[in-house]
Amino acid sequence: MIVVCDTSPLCYLILIDCVEILPQLLGRITIPNAVCTELLAEGSYIKVQNWIAQPPSWLEIQTNTPLLPNLSSKLGIGEQETISLAVQLNAALIILDDMDARQAAIAQGLNVTGLLGVLYRAGTRNIINFPNAISKLQLTTFRASSALIQSFLDRYYQEQG
Repeated sequence: MIVVCDTSPLCYLILIDCVEILPQLLGRITIPNAVCTELLAEGSYIKVQNWIAQPPSWLEIQTNTPLLPNLSSKLGIGEQETISLAVQLNAALIILDDMDARQAAIAQGLNVTGLLGVLYRAGTRNIINFPNAISKLQLTTFRASSALIQSFLDRYYQEQG
């Protein structure tokens, strides 16, 4: 299964020490070069810079991603390359958090999830403690509505019985 990931989900998974759930859930993860550049950028968290400076074997970095011509200029270069790469590779899943990027990916026919969806899936498979991961995430600069976060927690608790 080919999975392409954007900058933000990777960044926050690294920050909350949950990045290793990606290969456990999804196998290899592919990112475009722009995502690698954003993770390494000055101003990025040192923990994130250190992680991407020595990427794990399950992370594949694509160096040349031609952009789709019809993507909105409102999207950042990382989001544009992520969506373009997912289309080019016929990815089974794309991991994006930005709403405009998610809508653009859906318009391209891609199957989209976000960071919360990845954490939820890992929680329901007992790979991580989902409520604990959410608590850690809320201590970062991650932005999501409290209603969205609560809906994931409610669904998780219902499923756990």
